[in-house]
Amino acid sequence: MNLEGGNVVGVGVDLTEIARIRSAHTKHGQNFLDKVFTAAEQAHCLAKADPYPSLAARFAAKEAVSKAFGTGICEKFLLTSISILGGSEGEPIVELDDKAKKLLAEHGAKKILLSLTHTDQLAQAFAVLVS
Repeated sequence: MNLEGGNVVGVGVDLTEIARIRSAHTKHGQNFLDKVFTAAEQAHCLAKADPYPSLAARFAAKEAVSKAFGTGICEKFLLTSISILGGSEGEPIVELDDKAKKLLAEHGAKKILLSLTHTDQLAQAFAVLVS
């Protein structure tokens, strides 16, 4: 499939319960946040009146991208290997660490397209690796 001048080389999707993220944060505090989210993601989400839908969407995005890579969360791709920030129009902006950049190159991909959404209870992310 040709998309935005490139071919699709990987697809991933994930659905996360917002209550699960809220519960993990309540139980484990800052340790949970630091293990799962980059400092930039934490600052972005925790500035919101209710940060949990945004945190859950970012968690789902990390899982979706790991599925698009075909690795899952592992030594090659840590939860903090990817940071999902907000663009000027509210669109998700993907930032990768060196490990994730290496995986992207190994897949012959140049970028990750990402879509996030949530309801009151669930957050979903859809990721596409494009060459």
